[in-house]
Amino acid sequence: MASESGRRRPAPPQDDWLTLGQAAKYLGVAQSTMRKWSDSGRLSAFYTPGGHRRYRLSELDEFLGRSGRGGAEEASGPAPVVHDQDDARLREYVRVNLEAEGYEVREAASARAGLEALDRESPDLILLDVMMPRVDGWEMLKRVQERHGVGSIPVIMFSGKAEEGAAEAADRGAHGFIGKPFDPRALIESTKQLLPV
Repeated sequence: MASESGRRRPAPPQDDWLTLGQAAKYLGVAQSTMRKWSDSGRLSAFYTPGGHRRYRLSELDEFLGRSGRGGAEEASGPAPVVHDQDDARLREYVRVNLEAEGYEVREAASARAGLEALDRESPDLILLDVMMPRVDGWEMLKRVQERHGVGSIPVIMFSGKAEEGAAEAADRGAHGFIGKPFDPRALIESTKQLLPV
């Protein structure tokens, strides 16, 4: 089924309950928008003992029927992205390129800073460098998954070992992988595929 904006909605999952990320993708909105709708009571959600939101598929369909396009036009501002990388020049370069495409980017120079940013506000996407001091990107990915659930926040990993890293990233639950040195357009395209503005 295609929406009025021309994008095809993904096929519903087999399970009746969807994670935050699955529900946002199903409705075609940012995860931050889903959180706001849940917090305001506009869209009901079940909260797991770990504090994760789950959405019933039938209720999402009812919501789509009530709001036409699912309220995608009400998404508030650009989709937030956390870029976790210890190279300040590269962080700035990525931020400038993504902001030019309409994204809101928060930078983190270390795993600790990245986790603090996640605790303040959960982003809709994380760009994560594998090679980081003290806590590497794989450990950071694990901590994100422990706090928010596997797959609830899309993660694109970076590494200089493109062949080994791509397979490992997929095995560990990352949504994408880009080898360095990388083409910033490839990064932007990967970001847009996972998180349309």
